[in-house]
Amino acid sequence: MTVDPGLDVRRLAAAARSILACPLEVQLVVDGLDDVTAGLDDSLLEMQDHGGRPVLSCPADSALAIAATDARGALLTLTSGLGAAGSPDRDATLTLSGRLDALGLEQCECCDEIRMRIGVDLDFALLARASAPDDAPDETRVRVPLAAFTSAEHDLNRGFLQRSTEHANHCHQDELRRAVASMTQTRLGEVVGVQLTGLRPEGVELRWVDLTGAHRTVLRFATAACSAQELGELLRTELHAGLC
Repeated sequence: MTVDPGLDVRRLAAAARSILACPLEVQLVVDGLDDVTAGLDDSLLEMQDHGGRPVLSCPADSALAIAATDARGALLTLTSGLGAAGSPDRDATLTLSGRLDALGLEQCECCDEIRMRIGVDLDFALLARASAPDDAPDETRVRVPLAAFTSAEHDLNRGFLQRSTEHANHCHQDELRRAVASMTQTRLGEVVGVQLTGLRPEGVELRWVDLTGAHRTVLRFATAACSAQELGELLRTELHAGLC
């Protein structure tokens, strides 16, 4: 394993947390299970970053849920979903090892299905980056100190901001169109589409198209967000109460 001595711990942890918050693909291996995802599709198995701890959600009667009650060992391999397709940011992989922890049951708000929330108690994190074409053929792999990886300073990481932006644009067009219509005193039917870009703790850029053409503006928050909850509250205050 090659270790890059030039990386500082904070940047290393920030890069790793960004992949955890914004993976393109997640592979899960659990001790004693041949296929932990058997019978599950992407909509039935979910994963989120909770302060540097992966938290999974799956049907309560699934093999994964049963494995969590036994605190079995697990290995997560996440490929980066940062940036656009083809971006160098995609040439990175995060490997997380730990033990499953059954956190309890919850009822799905959409379909009343009973689901199990499962945490992963980590024992190591490994960040791998592909080498440049003119470098050695192997990849660079660096172990990420868990204390830095789980630090609250990385909660509003680049991956979290990207996924939050994508969620707002894909799932909350109605709320965004209403926000722009109210902000610009334009009829709702004349606002064709809205896109958030450049979301950060201090503000966000808003772009939209109406019958007069394309427009953009930058919204600066009164105070910078220090947590995911604060960022959500600021977006709801500045734009629409229905944003999540």
